[in-house]
Amino acid sequence: MPDKYGVGEDAYCYPGSSVLRNKLNIRDEPTLSEAEQQLSAIAAASVEFNPPPYSLTYLQDIHRQLFSDLYEWAGELRTVGMAKQDTRFCQPQYMEAEASKIFANIAAANWFEEMSRAELIVAVSEAYSDINVVHPFREGNGRAQRILFEHLIMNAGFEISWWGIEKTEWIFANIAAYNCVMEPMEQVFEKCIGQMIQP
Repeated sequence: MPDKYGVGEDAYCYPGSSVLRNKLNIRDEPTLSEAEQQLSAIAAASVEFNPPPYSLTYLQDIHRQLFSDLYEWAGELRTVGMAKQDTRFCQPQYMEAEASKIFANIAAANWFEEMSRAELIVAVSEAYSDINVVHPFREGNGRAQRILFEHLIMNAGFEISWWGIEKTEWIFANIAAYNCVMEPMEQVFEKCIGQMIQP
């Protein structure tokens, strides 16, 4: 039975089901989704900000903190191929190399420090979209990635808030960016990135 990511039967799910194996042994998707939302929201409050360098390992650590109460594989890179509709994410064997390139580019841009707000919106939109295509985890990519980008944006000296961004808006922006149309993602970050943080 294919799940929402189209991976079909895989070791992450209960046999004959699209429900991810979990520590609470929840067997239906709505209940699991609710538990995931609540547990990750509680865990997110305790994820500490750290300055750069940022890396795939840093993102894995965020994911582990968010989801270790629910999934045995929290923080581990996925081992199955994944797609959403026409979006094919990076194959597992290439994820580390691709992520390394993306983080090397961000490091080369000095972690986006000293950028104006307008420059930051463009840079962050591209970097976010690139990491989203890597999609390193079986589930929970968006939540882990948003915390990573909170840290990146705050370190660059700007406020960041995700309030007011609809789920459909996120999905549309990610699909557009996958197809090399960056304006919707830039519009998302135009809303999310606030004023410069006063020292």
